[in-house]
Amino acid sequence: MLTVQSITKLDERHSTVLTIGTFDGVHVGHREILHRLIKSATALGLKSTVLTFFPHPRMVLQKDSDIKLLNTINEKAKILAELGIDCLIIHPFTKEFSRLTATQFVRDNLVNKLRMKKIIIGYDHRFGRNRTANINDLRAFGNTLGFEVEEISAQEIDDVSVSSTKIRKALENGDVRVANKYLGYAYMLTGTIIKGKGLGKQIGFPTANLHIAEPYKLIPKNGVYVIEALLNGKRVHGMMNIGFNPTVADDKHRSIEVNFFDFEADLYGQEVQVNIVHRLRDEHKFKSVEALREQLIKDKENAFTLISK
Repeated sequence: MLTVQSITKLDERHSTVLTIGTFDGVHVGHREILHRLIKSATALGLKSTVLTFFPHPRMVLQKDSDIKLLNTINEKAKILAELGIDCLIIHPFTKEFSRLTATQFVRDNLVNKLRMKKIIIGYDHRFGRNRTANINDLRAFGNTLGFEVEEISAQEIDDVSVSSTKIRKALENGDVRVANKYLGYAYMLTGTIIKGKGLGKQIGFPTANLHIAEPYKLIPKNGVYVIEALLNGKRVHGMMNIGFNPTVADDKHRSIEVNFFDFEADLYGQEVQVNIVHRLRDEHKFKSVEALREQLIKDKENAFTLISK
């Protein structure tokens, strides 16, 4: 998949079938739309192209927005590539860009720069300065500028919206099963392994501390989870604690610590993707470090039982 960081940087030799959206999570509802995009582009001999914006428009237009997203921009790009999208355009969203008129956006950007021959878009799509233009305006542009408009129905859009809401709520409640069902894959956390305090190693459960740089990434509810990761080419399972380490540290800042099973290597500084496959329990403050260690032994046994199913 070709990934470009601006509308202006796309190679203009290839005409496109386009869709526009945040596609946060790239979940099962999104995938139906994206598969339609790929099928249409293939039939027409054009490039399937996704136009998304970063930062998220709400981050720019609503300064007090504390929006949490299911994917970092790099995670989204990885998933779209795996689905078979030909091109992803990540266009910088700015206040200046938001002030483009509908004509400037469609004619100058979508048609002249992206060589759009067809757009697959939601019935409720709004665009242009103050979001005043709608799908009927888009069809009028299509008649004038020579592109086709394919409408995504209200039912499909509602399904996408409901799925996104359910995924976020499920993760906030620690319900990984429901979240993964709607995502169509295991929810992922991607970050850099950094040095921690080494407290886990002292009780026989050494952990790798995962630092996620993107503050907008949604972190699931505090607790202990079963995870899997690909480390140095090897598929590895483990346990992950999200929380404040109340028994041994009682930290002020939430941390993400992973105990990988049957794996020893120096991972410091490496970027690691952790896939969350099950939830074991809430985070608790135990009466002693020994009580915590005994619980971790039980957690590991429970993790292996879930992994083997």
